[in-house]
Amino acid sequence: MQTEKKIVLVIFGVCVPLLIAVFLTGITWLRGEIEVVRTNAIEKYIKSIESQITNDLDHFQLTVDSTEYSAATAASNQVWTRGELFNDTQVFLQTGNQLSQIDGSELKKNSPITYLSPLNIKRGIYFSPSLRQAFFIATKPGQYLGQELIFTSQLTAKYFESLGLINFVTNIEVLQGSPTTNLYKFGDVTIAELNLPASLGTAPAHLKVSFSNPLILKMEQKYTLLSLAIFLLFIILQIAGLFWLRFGLVKPFKKLTAEFANLDPKSAELVQIHNQGVKQFTPLTSGINNFLQDIYQHEHHSKITLAAISEAVILTDINANVTYINAYAERLLQCTNQQAIGKNPDVLLGINQGIMQRVTGFMQSGDLAQKSLPLTISTEPSKLMSCTLSNLTSHSGQVVGAVLVIKDTTREVLLVRQLKRSVHFDRVTGLLNRTAFEERLPSYIEGTKSLAAVYLDLEQFKLINESCGFAVGDKMLCQVAKALEVCLSQNELLGRLDGDEFCFVIKDTSALEIAKLTKRIIASIHRQVITDKGTSYRVGVSVGVALARLRDIDDVCELLKDANVACLAAKKKGSNQIHFYDSRDRELSSQRNAPAWALRIVQAIENNELILYYQKIKRLSSHSHRQRMEILLRIQDASGRILPPAQFIAAAERFKLIVEVDKEVIRKAFLWLSLNEQVWHDHCLSINLSGNSLGAEGMVNYILQQQARFGIPSSCVCFEITETSAIQNHSRAMKMLFELRKRGFAFALDDFGSGFASYGYLKEMPVDYVKIDGCFVKHLASNAKDYAIVKSVSDVCRVMGIETVAEFVENQEIIDKLEIIGVNYAQGYGIGRPQPLNSYKYEVLLEQSIA
Repeated sequence: MQTEKKIVLVIFGVCVPLLIAVFLTGITWLRGEIEVVRTNAIEKYIKSIESQITNDLDHFQLTVDSTEYSAATAASNQVWTRGELFNDTQVFLQTGNQLSQIDGSELKKNSPITYLSPLNIKRGIYFSPSLRQAFFIATKPGQYLGQELIFTSQLTAKYFESLGLINFVTNIEVLQGSPTTNLYKFGDVTIAELNLPASLGTAPAHLKVSFSNPLILKMEQKYTLLSLAIFLLFIILQIAGLFWLRFGLVKPFKKLTAEFANLDPKSAELVQIHNQGVKQFTPLTSGINNFLQDIYQHEHHSKITLAAISEAVILTDINANVTYINAYAERLLQCTNQQAIGKNPDVLLGINQGIMQRVTGFMQSGDLAQKSLPLTISTEPSKLMSCTLSNLTSHSGQVVGAVLVIKDTTREVLLVRQLKRSVHFDRVTGLLNRTAFEERLPSYIEGTKSLAAVYLDLEQFKLINESCGFAVGDKMLCQVAKALEVCLSQNELLGRLDGDEFCFVIKDTSALEIAKLTKRIIASIHRQVITDKGTSYRVGVSVGVALARLRDIDDVCELLKDANVACLAAKKKGSNQIHFYDSRDRELSSQRNAPAWALRIVQAIENNELILYYQKIKRLSSHSHRQRMEILLRIQDASGRILPPAQFIAAAERFKLIVEVDKEVIRKAFLWLSLNEQVWHDHCLSINLSGNSLGAEGMVNYILQQQARFGIPSSCVCFEITETSAIQNHSRAMKMLFELRKRGFAFALDDFGSGFASYGYLKEMPVDYVKIDGCFVKHLASNAKDYAIVKSVSDVCRVMGIETVAEFVENQEIIDKLEIIGVNYAQGYGIGRPQPLNSYKYEVLLEQSIA
């Protein structure tokens, strides 16, 4: 229904009937109110008449009481008879039962007093039925005893007229009988009746008052006309409002609606509503134009975004026909947006992969999640695509179309393939890398009885990298890989595990055949020559072999570890050597367990599980009063056994943990000294420092920081360094020795005579003690050469002012010989076995108590 018709319907169907109903209701209410007003006015006036008559009666009595009157003066005073006091006033004298008129004449028959019994005369109003008249009656005592004056005054029509209101009361008369209680109308007159006040006599009488209706009718007509005028005014306002709505709002709104309907939502330019002739809708048109501008800007930005992205975007309608493609899609599909509109996706993409059917099915499902589709577009060259499908929905959630976002994934797919290959294959040689090699091992060994792992480590390869660069080194690696592939068949699993390390696994082959194969491989690798800048380079190879029956192998990777350990043993033999792993070889077992020991050492340092022992050093001929003892290191294995350092120190050195071990020993030794101040003045602890710790960055600062932390004197600490490490790190060792000696620490040169040291080095080193290697001491009593060497070292040190300590002293006979030679201190099982350092304080207390 049109807006104008709706407005007319509202006005004439709702507003006008409602206004008429209100008008009629108002008229009815007004008439009722006027009737109430009339009734109240009549009742009020009736009460006023009744009150006025009563007041006049009282006034008549008061007048009688205040007037002097006597029978002697009656003849000369005619005021009563002439009725000047009240109209038609008559005076009577009652003497006993006799009544006489005051003027001496006989009583008239029509005198009202004649109707009253002399005994009942009293003050009041008397109505004479025969005369149909009413009289005021008042009494007053006479001049003599037994006399009483009676005064009467007739209530004439003139009196009753004085009680009425002009234009309201038309008539007042006295009637015989009882009054009616309700008002009643007689023509245009409303009649009310009331009892005659102070009525005397036996016959009842009442007043009948007639009220005029025209005054009330005029009032009613006046208000009715006023209401009608108001009603007509409202009708006129309704009609005027209708015309204003029609020509001021509806017609301009129709024009605005028509202009809005003519807007093209697909216009490429911004289209707005013109504000001509509809100024009253300026805020509305401004709001609509702003809204249209926001929509246009949003759509414009969306198109720019779609054109800028490097993905093809295709929009379809509910029938899966194309409605839009962006610029990238135009370039990809080699067609314009106008050419693409209306086509189905299969025709547009030039493929027959059921895309339209998938799009239609996806829209019918109403799924709001994205769906991915692989595509291959036939272009030159052929391209691999990924298509993401999403549903377009209206504001109510209904699917109205679909969006296909197509991305060229050719490069990504090829890159993924390359990455997958790089994950499994070595970039330089093309062989399997360590990860792929270990992943393929389980499937490779299925169904085999025995297995052999061959580990190869190139030698002199670092020289090529450092001299010629990595590019030349890569060429040598490729040549080595090809040489290995030539020597091996397709049945072996070959891979490059590290920079210059290769490994292959061979099934069900004897040790002899493996030895022959590895020799051919060594010879083939040795023949590989690479020339750079006129210089030819070759590489050698160390080969480690580990064999095992498959049923004895819990983890095939453990076999690779055995082969690696065997390779390390082959490397120690020299270049181009082969070594077969033997589980009974303790040295190999130790090397194999080195990684586990390294983890255990790290855990022991973190959890404060390293244990310090001590071994006493006995004074033989020294003048020093200090009791010396060497700090030894122990570690506890998983079963709780205390293990000597030989089983884990090698692992600590191999995995670069020895410096941290030395720091932890220093910390724990200084802590023990800080808790035992009683030993500071007469004890000295000897703490071993490894070759890696000599001159290590920050080691001197660490020692000084720990000393300051625990507040111990440097005089009770001596650091032991081996002869070999001191020579190999000569400059760094000298710098460290001088810095710590300035702080009061002592130094001892351990294992003197076991290395390549000369007395020249001993002369340069600022050491306080020389510990003679135990290999010369343990056979001292029975070997003259050992005796001579020990004596020579002792004599030279004595001249240089250095005290000597003999190690591996196992019996009293050796002690006696050392005393003869003049060695200052002795250390060994003959003196005392290593004990936990934490137990030493109890021994001190025990010795003191014995003393």
